[in-house]
Amino acid sequence: MISKEKKTAIIAEYARGEGDTGSPEVQIAVLTERIKELTEHLKSNPKDHHSRRGLLKMVGQRRGLLDYLKGKDIERYRTLIEKLGIRK
Repeated sequence: MISKEKKTAIIAEYARGEGDTGSPEVQIAVLTERIKELTEHLKSNPKDHHSRRGLLKMVGQRRGLLDYLKGKDIERYRTLIEKLGIRK
């Protein structure tokens, strides 16, 4: 789980305006951080299948948001995956 301070820092970095928490960029950035932390957890706990299922759901949710952003504005999509270091 991400700490509150880390989440607010991510939101501040990727927000498009003041008080923006719902834009695709912010949602994708927060999901990416959660995915990274859960991946580390699963490296030390390989038999935790319930968390693995949650990870796969988060990856699918992020994929859907990325597809939405790609269809809406390709330049925002490209800059976001470059900034986050996500593969296409």
